Amino acid sequence: MSSSKQPTKKEQILALADAGLGDVGDIAMIAGARPSYVASVLHAAGRDQSYFDLYTSTGKAMNVYSKFFAGQLGFKDPEVARQSVALIDRLHHQFEIAGDRAGQHHALVMALTMFDRARWTDKRAEAEIFRDWLQERLREGVSEADRADEAAGTMAVSR
Repeated sequence: MSSSKQPTKKEQILALADAGLGDVGDIAMIAGARPSYVASVLHAAGRDQSYFDLYTSTGKAMNVYSKFFAGQLGFKDPEVARQSVALIDRLHHQFEIAGDRAGQHHALVMALTMFDRARWTDKRAEAEIFRDWLQERLREGVSEADRADEAAGTMAVSR
């Protein structure tokens, strides 16, 4: 009597990729897995995937700015979160001095990513540190008239 063992999700994902299916979303749907998990399995297997979301590693280069943040950010405790925000802030400021808006945007994305990761793992104090920094950046460059419009719910979407 032969027993047929069901393939694991990881095995399914790799088999689908081997069969030529390249879209992470399609593989996830067929394998019944989350896209983040599919991307991590493919990445661990040495497959070059360009998929990114909240849960994919920040160690994998998303763009030319990723290298500045890779392996440097965390939220293990409030001190680690503060150190992470200090790095994000320093880089954000350097990108501002250079007039590099894409670099500044990436710094904001990294802060938002860390905020979400912390809050969704119930690290509220750590999440607050990232949130506070983000809120300060979002307030920068907003005029008093914009703030009044925002408070009244009439702020223009584009200028």
